[in-house]
Amino acid sequence: MHDSIFNPRLPFMSPDSNNEAFSQQVLQWFDGHGRKNLPWQKNINPYRVWISEVMLQQTQVATVIPYFENFMARFPKVSDLASAEIDDVLHLWSGLGYYSRARNLHKAAKMVMDTFAGEFPRSVDELTQLPGIGLSTAGAIASISMGIRAPILDGNVKRVLARYQATTGWTGQSAVAKQLWRIAEEYTPHHRNADYTQAMMDLGAMICTRTKPSCLICPLEQNCLAHKAGEETRYPEPKPKKDKPERSVRMLMVINEFGEVLLEKRPPTGIWGGLWGFPEIQIDEVLPEAAQNMTGLSLQDFEEWPSFRHTFSHYHLDITPIKSFTARASAVADGDRWHWFQPDQPSKLGLAAPVSKLLSKIRRSL
Repeated sequence: MHDSIFNPRLPFMSPDSNNEAFSQQVLQWFDGHGRKNLPWQKNINPYRVWISEVMLQQTQVATVIPYFENFMARFPKVSDLASAEIDDVLHLWSGLGYYSRARNLHKAAKMVMDTFAGEFPRSVDELTQLPGIGLSTAGAIASISMGIRAPILDGNVKRVLARYQATTGWTGQSAVAKQLWRIAEEYTPHHRNADYTQAMMDLGAMICTRTKPSCLICPLEQNCLAHKAGEETRYPEPKPKKDKPERSVRMLMVINEFGEVLLEKRPPTGIWGGLWGFPEIQIDEVLPEAAQNMTGLSLQDFEEWPSFRHTFSHYHLDITPIKSFTARASAVADGDRWHWFQPDQPSKLGLAAPVSKLLSKIRRSL
């Protein structure tokens, strides 16, 4: 049990008949209707479960499947991931977003090899020592791949439990999270741990959905407090709304005499950390001086393309692409910071979605 999550004033409650009934209803539904043929449900081991759980954060199953399969083909074992270059990892992650997940995967794989002698730790507390693994992800790895009794509380499970108990408040609030963790602990059975964990995730994804829950075929319908009140979509309560800030930037797309495009490697942390992208010039900087000072190139024929918006979870980014040319590509050599990219060749670099979009447009224009 993790002291930072569970309220010490709420003692552990051994399963009573109501808790047993809850888990049995969930397991019976899973036996008949749960998902059992997803790629990560084959050849189950801690590594495969871990990769799938991280990919599934903020991302739908249908989107994750091809990424997971490509990732496993390239890095079939944790040792393969640990020994890989971060550029290779980010390349396979390109398009999934939330790139800190990929960077943490790489760091955690190295830690598994160096600190845990290549074996995943076999407790929730030790699993949470690995970068990017929180309590819920650790619980999923422990229960699904090791058969350890461990509650989980991902977005789907929060929704199921919040509705079942009519738990008020936004789940991001500490008090609400503690209450849901206590409920998850109480309902987690002492048998069939892997099936129960998968069943709860499936129930939230397939039945107890965010906007149109299928209550009439839900195994928990009879005792669900939100359903009894006819207020299913009231729970869980949404995060208080705040207007997202807006930022603007110009992306400089430099093309040389060979049709190659100049890319710059971004810092290892922050938005798109470690990915390759176009040099960025702030809106208030003066062209062409700012562009030439940044790249060290003599640039010409600046052409502004229509702006477009890319939205992150916490702000909007308005991007204005600026296309230009140089006849002195040799002034900037490939290295750790700069790379001349041939847009008509397959990419092996980690690229953010807007960069890939612009590269496709450049390829069509050449």
